[in-house]
Amino acid sequence: METIALAAASRDRLRASRAYLKAVVADGGGVSRSTTLLLLDTLAAIGFAAGLAGGVVAVGGGVPAMLPWAVLAAASAIGRGGCAMLAARVGAGGAYRAKTRLRRRIVDAALHRAPGSEATTGTLLSAAVDEVDAIDGYVARFLPARRAASIAPLIVLGATAIASPIAAAILAATVFPFVAAMILAGGAAADASRRQFVALARLSGLFADWIGALPLVLAFRAEHREATALGDASEELARRTMRVLRVAFLSSGALEFFAALSVALVAVYAGFNLLGLLPFPVPETLTLGRAFFVLALAPEFYAPMRRLAAAYHDRQAAETAAERLAAVEQASVAPATVVPTWPRTLPSIRFDSVSVRYDGQDRAAVSDVSFEVRAGTIVALVGPSGSGKSSLLHLLLGLAPLSGGRVSIGVNDLAEIGSIAPIAAWAGQSPLILTGTIGSNIALADPTASAERIAEVARVAGLSPMLLARGG
Repeated sequence: METIALAAASRDRLRASRAYLKAVVADGGGVSRSTTLLLLDTLAAIGFAAGLAGGVVAVGGGVPAMLPWAVLAAASAIGRGGCAMLAARVGAGGAYRAKTRLRRRIVDAALHRAPGSEATTGTLLSAAVDEVDAIDGYVARFLPARRAASIAPLIVLGATAIASPIAAAILAATVFPFVAAMILAGGAAADASRRQFVALARLSGLFADWIGALPLVLAFRAEHREATALGDASEELARRTMRVLRVAFLSSGALEFFAALSVALVAVYAGFNLLGLLPFPVPETLTLGRAFFVLALAPEFYAPMRRLAAAYHDRQAAETAAERLAAVEQASVAPATVVPTWPRTLPSIRFDSVSVRYDGQDRAAVSDVSFEVRAGTIVALVGPSGSGKSSLLHLLLGLAPLSGGRVSIGVNDLAEIGSIAPIAAWAGQSPLILTGTIGSNIALADPTASAERIAEVARVAGLSPMLLARGG
């Protein structure tokens, strides 16, 4: 029963990921144009095969007889190259537009994530950069290839049937093991690809977080330990990547085997038919032109499906990324419903039976706290480490969830305005000094401040003795 439940949950996640991806490329992302170009490439392939076959038959008639067929073959070859190039460009352009829209959504969701969210800066950075980029191949290559693979083989099969119904029947019969091999290869690669992508995203997030915490790592002399942990994570990613590559090589080998087998069967049939050595009767007798045309066109029957198989990894990566990106968007909250008008005088702050409980925690960080901070007064929150002092301050800044009770900021309700950050100054436990001068850091609050104003603020903040000791 547990296995059935896990399988059902996996199917639900897969459906949700595909629905999310469909919404991401709701305008098509250039997919329809890319598909049309791929279908035109298939038509050009038929023209190329006809040009080759006609040229071979016309060899006995000299250059004048061969010239029209040579022109057809050359024009078809140029057309194929042009269609392939344009399909790649249109797909890349559509993928760029889809990624741009999605990245804006993810950044907006990250900036409006729910208070107390467990997502770290590294995780959100990885989502906005690496995981959004994962849909590139899905839009640019996989979607056009999937649509073309459902139509182009039928076009080739129809053209083949005109020249040789038996050869078309051979191609149609051999497509079933080819498709079965694609399904088996896709199923084998799906889980390995998902694990590899999750490991890559996790490593990217951890690396970004470690870079942000580098001063602490150096301060506690933990660089060797963290470097070892990073190396272990990298080795695990390498192992998972090799598993994906092994599955990919095996699946490619199986697909190429069945494609080559079908072409070989068509070649054997066409050759024995031309020689009249078939061991069984057939209702057709091939000419050299028809036999050459069928033989030249046979590989094109599998070309769209091989293109789809080559882009299948893009689908796996995009679906895994979509699951993680959807979680980022679901964790966001709507902007504050009320935009307060702050008075010139500071408001009072009142806590009434306030509780703060973070997601995934069994107990509340703060429970049933009530007090009032009147305007113009100084209040110190005193308590042991872990008693919830920082959680209450984070609550005022919109960085912690209000699980119970009410916080009033003057006449405004904190639940409606979201945060008092526009009128608050905050000095946390881990101060951050940006690269530059002390004056440039002070000017962050008011980039238009004059040098005299910055010096006055430094004096009021008590920095004058330190600046004098530094010589400026």
